[in-house]
Amino acid sequence: MPPEGAAWIAPSAELYGDIRLMVGASIWPKAVLRAEGQYIEIGAYSNVQDQVVIHYGAGTPSLVGAYCSIAHHATIHGATVGDCCLIGINATLMDGVEIGANSIVAGHAIIIEGTQIPANSVVAGVPGRVVARRDNYVANKMNAWAYYRNAQAYARGDYRLWSSPAHVREMEDMRKVFEREAKMAAGA
Repeated sequence: MPPEGAAWIAPSAELYGDIRLMVGASIWPKAVLRAEGQYIEIGAYSNVQDQVVIHYGAGTPSLVGAYCSIAHHATIHGATVGDCCLIGINATLMDGVEIGANSIVAGHAIIIEGTQIPANSVVAGVPGRVVARRDNYVANKMNAWAYYRNAQAYARGDYRLWSSPAHVREMEDMRKVFEREAKMAAGA
């Protein structure tokens, strides 16, 4: 088991080149990260879920902020994802895309080259466009925290953490912590 706070990488994940994993990051089964010419950075407590592909772009690295969830089958190609974001199942972010903090990119959305998404956005469609504005900080951070705790459990060989009543209680407690953080950041 890795030490508390260390990154976890599934045995079937494939990482090649200059891959930078920050504390608490997790890489799930069959994800592929390739960085032959630039680099890929996965922020603290972020998760790259099953069968995600991350590659660098034409002259641009791929950067994922802290407390992000990159959901199953998503593709990131030379894009930047701000802190506390959720990139949905099968979403695609192309070269030069920038996703602002606390945003959600819906499943199957395709964000075309060079698109700039402001913080606190919900993005959907092909091509992706902002369909709503809201602060997704708490929900996105909760999702990332759940994956962080699950990665620690997987490292111990525990594949049923999320069914544990203790985990449910912990997540309720963490929601309160993250809600207080959000209120403090908003000046309330």
